[in-house]
Amino acid sequence: MATVEDICARAKAAVMAYKVPDAKAIAQEAVADANIDLVKVIQEGYSAGITEVGKLFDQKKIFLPHMMAAANAMTAGMDIIVPEIEKRGGSVGEGLGNLVICSIEGDIHSIGKDIVAIMLKVAGFNVFNIGRDVPLATIVQACKDNNAVACGTSALMTSTMVGQKTLEEMMVKEGLKGKVKTNVGGAPVTQQWADEIGADIYSESANDAVVKFTAAFSDA
Repeated sequence: MATVEDICARAKAAVMAYKVPDAKAIAQEAVADANIDLVKVIQEGYSAGITEVGKLFDQKKIFLPHMMAAANAMTAGMDIIVPEIEKRGGSVGEGLGNLVICSIEGDIHSIGKDIVAIMLKVAGFNVFNIGRDVPLATIVQACKDNNAVACGTSALMTSTMVGQKTLEEMMVKEGLKGKVKTNVGGAPVTQQWADEIGADIYSESANDAVVKFTAAFSDA
């Protein structure tokens, strides 16, 4: 029988090589062995792989299609392992709270946001990925309905960034500001913009989002 370290190493390699069939096969091998720590396989295997790919993407050594391919491989493994963890009565992460994430109204881009959602789920958040081109009122309602501790919006165009400012105003009006930490991200978004509109967290990349969200809630 393979050790958990061996499975983690192969899972990480499968993600970094963008190999969906390998990622699936390794996940199936892991769930078939009751002695394998499945949370560890996610964290030190699939998640570690996507983290490395994310670093390469940040350094512009690889491009968006590679990041998407790696995310597909990671998702293929996660789709097999996460239900098994839940069946065994466990959880993927540390139970950091409910988090709503989406691409803001008018913005149909979703890949980057989807990668962030996956990585935040691995980090321990219960993620509600409510899609792309989501009306601002829907985002606010989702935060209420799911008792969210945080809300992340992605804007990939300067024309849709303004929605992030309006959302901050709506969160204040609805009494959610202070209860729900807001995060803004996307290619044209900057720390300056986040400060200007009053967002709690600015994330430059998927890795950055995970680091900042985890730090914000692990200390809570």
